[in-house]
Amino acid sequence: MESLLRHGETLLVPERMIVAPGVGVFRPVDLGAGSQVAPGQTVGMLDGPGSSVPVESPFAGELVGMLAHPGERIREGQPIAWLRVA
Repeated sequence: MESLLRHGETLLVPERMIVAPGVGVFRPVDLGAGSQVAPGQTVGMLDGPGSSVPVESPFAGELVGMLAHPGERIREGQPIAWLRVA
């Protein structure tokens, strides 16, 4: 399986999705379309009962747009933002 994952990363698809690491109400940080995003950079927070979890980008790239809206209830794995990486 590991060789398949490495193989898939060489595809010429220049877009990646940032997905929610958990559940909560989405609160974006102040990033506009066209902003450069670094790996590990926080693009928003998921506020749950008694805790907040950061939504971090695993990729570097240009923010095409946010797919989640402020105040939206988010489930784990739901797409949050769209990046262009190439």
